[in-house]
Amino acid sequence: MRALYAGNARSVMQRGWRATRSSNWMIVVSGFFEPIFYLLSMGLGLGALIGTITTETGEEVPYAAFIAPALLAVSAMNGAIYDSTWNVFFKMQFAKLYEGMLSTSLGPLDVALGEISLALLRGAIYATGFMLVMQALGLNLSWWALLALPAVLLIAFGFASVGMAITSYMKTFQQMDWINLFLLPMFLFSATFYPLSVYPQGIQYVIQALPLWHGVELVRGLTTGLVGPGMLWHVLYYVVMILVGLVFTTRRLRVLFLD
Repeated sequence: MRALYAGNARSVMQRGWRATRSSNWMIVVSGFFEPIFYLLSMGLGLGALIGTITTETGEEVPYAAFIAPALLAVSAMNGAIYDSTWNVFFKMQFAKLYEGMLSTSLGPLDVALGEISLALLRGAIYATGFMLVMQALGLNLSWWALLALPAVLLIAFGFASVGMAITSYMKTFQQMDWINLFLLPMFLFSATFYPLSVYPQGIQYVIQALPLWHGVELVRGLTTGLVGPGMLWHVLYYVVMILVGLVFTTRRLRVLFLD
């Protein structure tokens, strides 16, 4: 067990955070504004024309309050995915950082947890800032919104775990582009801007299998107060994502650098 995990994942996260603060902080800051621009242009701009929208449960909410929680989930996803994919790809393929780490007492699970925690921290920063913007605009319609931040951390953890697992199999920049090819349609079609009911039944089943849809529904239910037992399925979905991602990432790092 010692070769797998040394109980020192925090050193990996701290090293990554120091590197981000010294050389990469502008990219981190810029990523915060993208969902806010979407919210202002579509939520407030287009929302003034649309007015209210009917949710899947039959409740009517302002359009801005409908898309804001979806953009919150997207913000957490983007923050987590960036750190767990492109940053990990560079460290693995070019900087050869993990080879050096695993030549010390650190194990592959330390590296996986450390990198995923760093991605989680970035997702948390984006989500916290966006939550404050939502509160200032009056888009948190329920006290249940207090639980939206833990929910967003769960979403970020899930995407970071799976993102790092997928990246561990990538060899070229062209292959990394496949990740963006998957993220963009998922962002547009995961009931982010429209209710699920506008899609044909067959498409709805596909959307409901996507991880972002579960995140959107979870956060939207909390911020609008439409809370029910069915939301536990969304939580379970991300718990499974986290476990699968951790297992695959740990095994892959072990195969690449220890076996």
